[in-house]
Amino acid sequence: MRGAVLYAPGDVRVEQRQDPRIEHPTDAVIRLAATCVCGSDLWPYRGVEPVNKPSPMGHEYVGVVEEVGGDVRLVKPGQFVVGSFFASDNTCEICRAGYQSSCVHREPVGALGAQAERLRVPLADGTLVATPEAPPEDLVPGLLAASDVLGTGWFGAVAAEVGPGRTVAVVGDGAVGLLGVLAARQLGAERIIAMSRHADRQKLALHYGATDIVTERGDEGVARIKDLTDGLGAHSVVEAVGTQESMMQAIRATRPGGHVGYVGVAHGVELPGTELFYSHVHLHGGPAPVRRFLPELIDLILERRIDPGLVFDLELPLDQAAEGYRAMDERRAVKTLLRP
Repeated sequence: MRGAVLYAPGDVRVEQRQDPRIEHPTDAVIRLAATCVCGSDLWPYRGVEPVNKPSPMGHEYVGVVEEVGGDVRLVKPGQFVVGSFFASDNTCEICRAGYQSSCVHREPVGALGAQAERLRVPLADGTLVATPEAPPEDLVPGLLAASDVLGTGWFGAVAAEVGPGRTVAVVGDGAVGLLGVLAARQLGAERIIAMSRHADRQKLALHYGATDIVTERGDEGVARIKDLTDGLGAHSVVEAVGTQESMMQAIRATRPGGHVGYVGVAHGVELPGTELFYSHVHLHGGPAPVRRFLPELIDLILERRIDPGLVFDLELPLDQAAEGYRAMDERRAVKTLLRP
């Protein structure tokens, strides 16, 4: 099969890879209907994370089950399925508490490379959620978004305790941040402040429910949030970037007693203990337990109550994956969808 492989920073190639096969009785093999490039894929692409050997890429996926192992009971060949970027058994004590991305048996799907034609999914019964029937083609991008960026933005909002009557600020205007705005609206936030400097992303944030746009960053951005909230700060802040600046901007924009939901993959983030101690700000986040939210999100998409697929503003064939990476790296695209 064809699949994307990262050889070195800036060097993505689509080449022949070994076809996946059932290796464990809990596995499934799916033929991918769509996959995509994630903002977190840009960390190794930019050389921020080391690339020590050629690495299959991709961890977001939807497709049709082709084959299942002997112990798989809940998904069947022919079903259209959505999965998460961490495989999980969905039965261990941690999974039952709603943190499937920390399952005691978790496996990172990214190591298997979902930017490809086919994919082996471990722990299929706990990882995959089947749609009632094959979805219409126009809903496939939204379902693909559910496999990571929608679920991650949703978790960011849940971790930030977003709810009715609350003012929410979202730090980051990539796909996760934009879908954090969507999640905040769905969870009933009264006011949603999107922090963005890019006109096209501001437009989508407003479409998803943002009530205010703040273009400033860092201390200036914090000051602007305070100006909009009577000097108090937001009740809830979603941090969707993962840098030192974005994390401190999120914490400082939160009022005492408020909550930060951080879902940006942290790189070089160090928290000042004394400032945090006196802030009275709650912090919660990490790799999103997407599997927790998938049934609800799939229903919302199939019922056409939300359209998370709008974050895909560039669609390319899999063979042009390298251009998809370049477009996102150069901010010519929010998110690239790849068609195998």
